[in-house]
Amino acid sequence: MFGICNLAIIPLRFEPSDRSEIVSQVLFGEHFQIIDTHNQWSKIKLQYDDYEGWVDSKQYQLISEQDYYQLSNDSIVLNADLIEYITGPNNLLIPITLGTSLSFLNYPEINTANFSFEGNKISGIKKKDSLIKTAYMYLHAPYLWGGKTPFGVDCSGFTQMVYKLNGYHLKRDASQQATQGESLSFIEESEPGDLAFFDNEEGKIIHVGIIMTDNYIIHASGKVRIDRLDHLGIYNTETQKHTHKLRVIKKII
Repeated sequence: MFGICNLAIIPLRFEPSDRSEIVSQVLFGEHFQIIDTHNQWSKIKLQYDDYEGWVDSKQYQLISEQDYYQLSNDSIVLNADLIEYITGPNNLLIPITLGTSLSFLNYPEINTANFSFEGNKISGIKKKDSLIKTAYMYLHAPYLWGGKTPFGVDCSGFTQMVYKLNGYHLKRDASQQATQGESLSFIEESEPGDLAFFDNEEGKIIHVGIIMTDNYIIHASGKVRIDRLDHLGIYNTETQKHTHKLRVIKKII
């Protein structure tokens, strides 16, 4: 079975319960495979990044296998504005956020509600310097574990969405993203748009941010913020302390 999110944002949970931890979010237009069911819950695997979790079965629309693969092979089209509206029958409005998927709107067999969108769209691969411009659109977004929007985002949701909006594919979690790309030996080798990863005392990757010019980094910690980056890690200019220990720098592009 296959499905597509037809609501603005739905929580992706660790277990089939409203009280369970939210591990990520499913944005309007994202499609997925349904791999298990339990009472009112469906365990899904997102097509974009293979991320798995549980969603309420009342919060998505079933689609055919053919529709699933058609969408999977189609080019990705995303909402380019912080917030916009999908219009439906009887003047129904659904608010959608930056990075929402719009590809399915062109398929009448999937878009059975006749949704339409007249806002700004983005698609295709952009130049690497566009990554920082996109990252600024999330500046001051509050930190939210599992979040993927300017209204709440975690560190790897931030990097994944910034890259996605520019046509590049990142996995969901920081530890997964750290397996991608080419490792750099020194900060001096990095370019704006490269990713810096940070670990804990056990050596587990727990944080990621996007490198900027002049040894600055933009990352989600409390909020999406800009701090200094040196060979030790992230230096918070407000507290005048290092907050994250640098593990590796990766060049994805």
